[in-house]
Amino acid sequence: MLSPTNFFNLSTFAHCTVFEDVDNVWEPLASLDTYLTSWFQKHDPSLANVSVAQTARIYGDVFIGAGSVIEDGVCIMGPTIIGENCEIRQGAYIRGDCLMGDRCVLGHASELKNSIMLNDAKAPHFAYVGDSILGNNVNLGAGTKLSNLSVASEKELSTGKRPTIKIVIDAEEVDTDLAKLGAIIGDDAQTGCNAVTNPGTLIGKNSLVYANTSVSKGLIPENSIVKLRQVTEIDTRRTD
Repeated sequence: MLSPTNFFNLSTFAHCTVFEDVDNVWEPLASLDTYLTSWFQKHDPSLANVSVAQTARIYGDVFIGAGSVIEDGVCIMGPTIIGENCEIRQGAYIRGDCLMGDRCVLGHASELKNSIMLNDAKAPHFAYVGDSILGNNVNLGAGTKLSNLSVASEKELSTGKRPTIKIVIDAEEVDTDLAKLGAIIGDDAQTGCNAVTNPGTLIGKNSLVYANTSVSKGLIPENSIVKLRQVTEIDTRRTD
C-alpha cells in the first residue's frame, strides 16, 4: 500500500534507483542527500546546452539537462539535479538536495527543498514544496503549499531533535521516522489554487484537491476528490 510503485510509474524516471529497496514511499527523502553526493562523485556538474539568464545564481554541485531554461533571478543551491527540457522560472529558489526529472516546471516565486519531482511534474506559481515527492504529471495550482513541519513541533532539550511525524493508515499508527515530511503526491494528481497539505499527507494517483482546501495528514486513496464545503452569502449593500 505504501510502496513507491503504488504511487508512481518509475519506468521512465532516469533516477528510479533512488526508490530501490524501500518499503515506504517517503523513505528516499531521508537518503536524498546521500544519493546526490554519490551521483556527483561519478558525474561532473554541467550546464551544457542550457539557457541560463545572467542574473541567475548557481552554487555548488548542480547538473542541468539539455534544453532546460533557467530564467532571471533564479537561485539554485547544490547538490541538485535538473532533467532535460525543464523550466525554472523567474525568481524560483531551489534550496539544495533536489532531484527533478524531465520537462518539470518550477515557477515564479516557488521554492523547492529536499524534494523529488518526477517527469512532467509542475509547481508553476507561488508554491512551496518542502520534503515532498511529486509524481509524474502532477500539477500544483497557484499558491499551493506542501507544509513539512508541524506547527507544534519543538526540539527536545536533551537531544536537540524534533519529534518524528506519525500518520494513521487503516487505524494503525505509522512512524515515518522523519521530523520533516511534506506531501507525497501520486501520478496525475492535481491541487487547486491555494490548497495546503499538512505534514505527512499522502495523495494517491489521479486524485484532485479542490482550491483553498486544507488536507489533513494521512492517506488519500487514488482516484479521490478532496472537496472544501463552504457557504457563500450575497447581501444587498446599503448606499444610504
